[in-house]
Amino acid sequence: MLPTVSKGRSSSSASTSRSNPMFIQYLRRIIKWQQMDIEYTFWQMLHLCTSPKVVYQHTKYHKQTKNQWARDDPAFVVICSLLLAVATMAYCAAYDHSVGHAFFVVISVLIFHFLLTGILLATFCWLYAFDVHCNSFFPMFVMAYVIHYFLSPLLVAHGFIPVLLSNLLFMVATSYYHYLNFLGYDVLPFLERTTFFLYPIGLVIVLTPIFILSGFNPSRYFMNMYFSHRV
Repeated sequence: MLPTVSKGRSSSSASTSRSNPMFIQYLRRIIKWQQMDIEYTFWQMLHLCTSPKVVYQHTKYHKQTKNQWARDDPAFVVICSLLLAVATMAYCAAYDHSVGHAFFVVISVLIFHFLLTGILLATFCWLYAFDVHCNSFFPMFVMAYVIHYFLSPLLVAHGFIPVLLSNLLFMVATSYYHYLNFLGYDVLPFLERTTFFLYPIGLVIVLTPIFILSGFNPSRYFMNMYFSHRV
Protein backbone atom coordinates (compact mmCIF):
# COMPACT_ATOMS: atom_id res chain seq x y z
CA MET A 1 0.00 0.00 0.00
CA LEU A 2 1.07 3.58 -0.61
CA PRO A 3 2.68 5.50 2.26
CA THR A 4 0.21 7.78 3.99
CA VAL A 5 0.37 10.75 6.34
CA SER A 6 -0.44 9.99 9.95
CA LYS A 7 -3.50 11.67 11.43
CA GLY A 8 -2.75 14.63 13.62
CA ARG A 9 0.59 15.32 11.92
CA SER A 10 -0.02 18.64 10.23
CA SER A 11 3.40 20.19 10.78
CA SER A 12 4.53 19.05 7.35
CA SER A 13 2.16 21.47 5.63
CA ALA A 14 3.75 24.41 7.41
CA SER A 15 7.22 23.34 6.33
CA THR A 16 6.00 22.89 2.77
CA SER A 17 4.72 26.46 2.70
CA ARG A 18 8.25 27.64 3.51
CA SER A 19 9.86 25.55 0.76
CA ASN A 20 10.05 28.25 -1.91
CA PRO A 21 12.08 30.81 0.12
CA MET A 22 14.34 28.00 1.33
CA PHE A 23 14.74 26.78 -2.25
CA ILE A 24 15.86 30.25 -3.40
CA GLN A 25 18.36 30.49 -0.55
CA TYR A 26 19.60 27.00 -1.40
CA LEU A 27 20.27 28.03 -5.01
CA ARG A 28 22.13 31.16 -3.93
CA ARG A 29 24.53 29.12 -1.79
CA ILE A 30 25.54 26.95 -4.77
CA ILE A 31 27.81 29.72 -6.08
CA LYS A 32 29.33 30.37 -2.63
CA TRP A 33 31.82 27.53 -2.27
CA GLN A 34 33.35 28.94 0.92
CA GLN A 35 30.00 28.54 2.72
CA MET A 36 29.74 24.84 1.97
CA ASP A 37 30.65 22.21 4.56
CA ILE A 38 32.80 19.99 2.34
CA GLU A 39 34.21 17.84 5.14
CA TYR A 40 30.77 16.95 6.48
CA THR A 41 29.58 16.17 2.94
CA PHE A 42 32.37 13.62 2.41
CA TRP A 43 31.59 12.17 5.84
CA GLN A 44 27.98 11.67 4.73
CA MET A 45 29.04 10.10 1.44
CA LEU A 46 31.29 7.62 3.23
CA HIS A 47 28.62 6.61 5.73
CA LEU A 48 25.91 6.32 3.06
CA CYS A 49 28.01 3.49 1.65
CA THR A 50 28.89 1.87 4.97
CA SER A 51 26.29 2.78 7.62
CA PRO A 52 23.44 4.85 6.11
CA LYS A 53 21.32 4.76 9.26
CA VAL A 54 23.91 7.00 10.94
CA VAL A 55 23.33 9.64 8.25
CA TYR A 56 19.60 9.66 8.86
CA GLN A 57 20.16 9.82 12.59
CA HIS A 58 21.97 13.08 11.90
CA THR A 59 19.02 14.13 9.74
CA LYS A 60 16.86 13.88 12.86
CA TYR A 61 19.32 16.07 14.73
CA HIS A 62 19.19 18.57 11.85
CA LYS A 63 15.42 18.69 12.19
CA GLN A 64 15.68 19.31 15.94
CA THR A 65 18.26 22.10 15.61
CA LYS A 66 17.14 23.88 12.42
CA ASN A 67 13.48 22.81 12.28
CA GLN A 68 13.72 21.44 8.74
CA TRP A 69 14.38 18.04 7.27
CA ALA A 70 16.10 19.22 4.10
CA ARG A 71 19.72 20.28 3.83
CA ASP A 72 20.36 23.99 3.61
CA ASP A 73 23.87 23.25 2.30
CA PRO A 74 24.07 22.42 -1.44
CA ALA A 75 27.57 20.93 -1.06
CA PHE A 76 26.32 17.36 -1.46
CA VAL A 77 24.63 18.12 -4.80
CA VAL A 78 27.61 20.10 -6.09
CA ILE A 79 30.21 17.45 -5.15
CA CYS A 80 28.06 14.59 -6.41
CA SER A 81 27.58 16.41 -9.72
CA LEU A 82 31.33 16.99 -10.05
CA LEU A 83 32.13 13.35 -9.29
CA LEU A 84 29.49 12.21 -11.76
CA ALA A 85 30.94 14.50 -14.44
CA VAL A 86 34.47 13.18 -13.82
CA ALA A 87 33.31 9.55 -13.96
CA THR A 88 31.38 10.17 -17.17
CA MET A 89 34.40 11.87 -18.76
CA ALA A 90 36.47 8.81 -17.85
CA TYR A 91 33.97 6.64 -19.71
CA CYS A 92 34.08 9.00 -22.68
CA ALA A 93 37.87 8.92 -22.76
CA ALA A 94 37.79 5.12 -22.89
CA TYR A 95 34.79 4.48 -25.12
CA ASP A 96 34.06 7.63 -27.14
CA HIS A 97 35.89 8.96 -30.20
CA SER A 98 34.16 12.34 -30.49
CA VAL A 99 34.77 15.29 -28.18
CA GLY A 100 31.43 16.86 -29.10
CA HIS A 101 29.55 13.63 -28.43
CA ALA A 102 31.45 13.13 -25.17
CA PHE A 103 30.36 16.59 -24.00
CA PHE A 104 26.76 15.70 -24.88
CA VAL A 105 27.02 12.46 -22.87
CA VAL A 106 28.36 14.27 -19.78
CA ILE A 107 25.57 16.85 -19.86
CA SER A 108 22.93 14.17 -20.51
CA VAL A 109 24.07 12.04 -17.59
CA LEU A 110 24.16 15.01 -15.21
CA ILE A 111 20.73 16.28 -16.23
CA PHE A 112 18.79 13.09 -16.83
CA HIS A 113 20.47 10.49 -14.59
CA PHE A 114 20.90 12.71 -11.55
CA LEU A 115 19.10 16.05 -11.50
CA LEU A 116 15.96 15.51 -13.57
CA THR A 117 15.37 12.04 -12.13
CA GLY A 118 15.62 13.46 -8.64
CA ILE A 119 13.25 16.31 -9.44
CA LEU A 120 10.70 13.96 -10.94
CA LEU A 121 10.92 11.56 -8.01
CA ALA A 122 10.58 14.41 -5.56
CA THR A 123 7.81 16.95 -5.24
CA PHE A 124 8.71 20.27 -6.84
CA CYS A 125 10.73 22.37 -4.36
CA TRP A 126 10.24 19.74 -1.64
CA LEU A 127 13.92 19.70 -0.86
CA TYR A 128 13.92 16.82 1.57
CA ALA A 129 12.59 14.43 -1.08
CA PHE A 130 15.40 15.55 -3.38
CA ASP A 131 17.86 15.04 -0.51
CA VAL A 132 16.67 11.45 -0.18
CA HIS A 133 17.27 10.91 -3.90
CA CYS A 134 20.77 12.41 -3.63
CA ASN A 135 21.62 10.22 -0.64
CA SER A 136 20.35 7.13 -2.42
CA PHE A 137 22.05 8.04 -5.68
CA PHE A 138 25.60 8.31 -4.34
CA PRO A 139 26.18 4.64 -3.36
CA MET A 140 24.52 3.63 -6.63
CA PHE A 141 26.94 5.98 -8.39
CA VAL A 142 29.88 4.27 -6.68
CA MET A 143 28.71 0.85 -7.83
CA ALA A 144 27.15 1.58 -11.23
CA TYR A 145 29.70 4.18 -12.37
CA VAL A 146 33.00 3.83 -10.49
CA ILE A 147 33.23 0.09 -9.78
CA HIS A 148 31.52 -0.60 -13.10
CA TYR A 149 34.14 1.50 -14.91
CA PHE A 150 37.06 -0.53 -13.61
CA LEU A 151 35.23 -3.81 -14.29
CA SER A 152 33.87 -2.70 -17.67
CA PRO A 153 36.46 -4.58 -19.79
CA LEU A 154 35.15 -7.78 -18.22
CA LEU A 155 31.49 -6.78 -18.00
CA VAL A 156 31.12 -5.87 -21.69
CA ALA A 157 32.73 -9.08 -22.91
CA HIS A 158 30.70 -11.86 -24.47
CA GLY A 159 29.72 -14.91 -22.48
CA PHE A 160 27.70 -16.00 -19.46
CA ILE A 161 30.08 -14.71 -16.75
CA PRO A 162 29.93 -11.06 -17.95
CA VAL A 163 26.14 -11.29 -18.19
CA LEU A 164 25.92 -12.71 -14.67
CA LEU A 165 28.29 -10.20 -13.09
CA SER A 166 26.77 -7.20 -14.88
CA ASN A 167 23.25 -8.11 -13.81
CA LEU A 168 24.31 -8.76 -10.22
CA LEU A 169 26.12 -5.42 -10.03
CA PHE A 170 23.12 -3.51 -11.34
CA MET A 171 20.78 -5.51 -9.07
CA VAL A 172 22.79 -4.58 -5.95
CA ALA A 173 23.12 -0.93 -7.03
CA THR A 174 19.41 -0.54 -7.78
CA SER A 175 18.29 -2.41 -4.66
CA TYR A 176 20.54 -0.31 -2.44
CA TYR A 177 19.13 2.85 -4.01
CA HIS A 178 15.58 1.82 -3.06
CA TYR A 179 16.68 0.66 0.39
CA LEU A 180 18.13 4.11 1.09
CA ASN A 181 14.91 5.66 -0.19
CA PHE A 182 13.09 3.62 2.43
CA LEU A 183 15.47 4.75 5.18
CA GLY A 184 15.06 8.38 4.12
CA TYR A 185 11.28 8.40 4.29
CA ASP A 186 11.09 6.08 7.28
CA VAL A 187 12.56 8.77 9.56
CA LEU A 188 9.63 11.09 8.83
CA PRO A 189 7.24 10.72 11.79
CA PHE A 190 4.18 11.75 9.78
CA LEU A 191 4.50 8.95 7.19
CA GLU A 192 3.06 5.47 7.60
CA ARG A 193 3.60 2.30 5.53
CA THR A 194 7.00 3.45 4.34
CA THR A 195 7.80 -0.18 3.50
CA PHE A 196 6.17 0.71 0.18
CA PHE A 197 9.57 2.07 -0.86
CA LEU A 198 11.04 -1.43 -0.51
CA TYR A 199 8.67 -2.98 -3.05
CA PRO A 200 10.82 -2.16 -6.13
CA ILE A 201 13.58 -4.31 -4.66
CA GLY A 202 11.33 -7.36 -5.01
CA LEU A 203 10.72 -6.52 -8.66
CA VAL A 204 14.46 -6.13 -9.28
CA ILE A 205 15.18 -9.50 -7.64
CA VAL A 206 12.53 -11.19 -9.79
CA LEU A 207 13.70 -9.58 -13.06
CA THR A 208 17.42 -10.21 -12.57
CA PRO A 209 17.32 -14.02 -13.09
CA ILE A 210 15.13 -13.47 -16.16
CA PHE A 211 17.68 -11.06 -17.63
CA ILE A 212 20.53 -13.46 -16.85
CA LEU A 213 18.79 -16.47 -18.43
CA SER A 214 17.83 -14.42 -21.48
CA GLY A 215 21.45 -13.33 -21.97
CA PHE A 216 20.73 -9.60 -21.50
CA ASN A 217 23.85 -7.68 -20.52
CA PRO A 218 22.96 -4.24 -19.08
CA SER A 219 26.56 -3.08 -19.31
CA ARG A 220 26.76 -3.70 -23.04
CA TYR A 221 23.30 -2.19 -23.52
CA PHE A 222 24.08 1.12 -21.80
CA MET A 223 27.59 1.42 -23.23
CA ASN A 224 26.30 0.91 -26.76
CA MET A 225 23.47 3.36 -26.14
CA TYR A 226 25.71 6.21 -24.94
CA PHE A 227 29.08 5.86 -26.62
CA SER A 228 30.16 6.00 -30.25
CA HIS A 229 32.66 3.16 -29.81
CA ARG A 230 30.35 0.16 -29.76
CA VAL A 231 31.36 -2.80 -27.60
